[in-house]
Amino acid sequence: MSNFWNELKGPVFSLAPMEDVTDTVFREIVMGMAAPGRLHVVFTEFTSVEGMNHPVGRERVSERLIVNDSERELLKKLNIKLVAQIWGRDPEIYHNIARYITENYDFDGIDINMGCPVKKVFKIGACSALIGDPQRAREIVLATKEGTSLPVSVKTRTGIKEHITENWIGNLLEVDPAAIILHGRTQRMQSEGEASWDEIAKAVQLKNSLKPHIPFHGNGDVFSYEQGLDRIRETGVDGVMVGRGIFQNPWFFNPEKTDISKDERIEKLLEHTRLFESTWSPDKNFNILKRFYKIYLNSFPGAAKMRADLMEVKDYSEVYSYFNTVM
Repeated sequence: MSNFWNELKGPVFSLAPMEDVTDTVFREIVMGMAAPGRLHVVFTEFTSVEGMNHPVGRERVSERLIVNDSERELLKKLNIKLVAQIWGRDPEIYHNIARYITENYDFDGIDINMGCPVKKVFKIGACSALIGDPQRAREIVLATKEGTSLPVSVKTRTGIKEHITENWIGNLLEVDPAAIILHGRTQRMQSEGEASWDEIAKAVQLKNSLKPHIPFHGNGDVFSYEQGLDRIRETGVDGVMVGRGIFQNPWFFNPEKTDISKDERIEKLLEHTRLFESTWSPDKNFNILKRFYKIYLNSFPGAAKMRADLMEVKDYSEVYSYFNTVM
């Protein structure tokens, strides 16, 4: 089985899977702004294996795995890998859905979410709760690998209430995932406090001593490309995954582009809106777009007023009309 993670040429950067963020539209927009060779892997939103396994729920849940033709063209042009991220708690269902995804979609890999800290997910024993259930976690990885010919990676955290990085990562290394991506926070920390890259460095050292062939990537509080390069140098990770950093700068993966004009920002906002409308209208809630408007409208005079104005619009046509008026 080919493992693309081992073939990536560093420094390797990826865009993190994020709920209601990394759909096919946003992935395409981010890739369209990236400089060649600066972004290597993108992920779908979290996709429930239990939902995919349900004959009634599958249609709705599978929206998370939609890939527009225009995104597919960009993936090929830029040689960026696309990974389906899945979550749940039943190893047998993981096996079934890994097989289903492999047979019915065109992804480059499957990633198991063992990091989401959301309390309602944690309470049912999924995602970051699996850190406290290492036997089940191993069974899930093995069952998923048995269900697919694609490389199976794991994204996780350093612990639940406290860092147990070496014990937990040692447990995962036993089942040879295709790659491990470690967020330097515990479940309890959610997105608060500072991500510990010292813990990530410990995990890299352990991996190097036990399973040096497994690629290891770090995640947490990387807000510029240069900072990501520093993290790679400091910790020895093979790559860096970028999450909230993309909200501070959607041109994150084009670090040479530092002076982005007001017109460029507005045009990218409108491109995002048009693509979102053509992809999702009328199925997805228009208001999801408003979180993205905030990331484009900054760093120029009058940006704050524009952001406030756009929080009041009710549909796509009002967005277009607004910019026809103010431009």
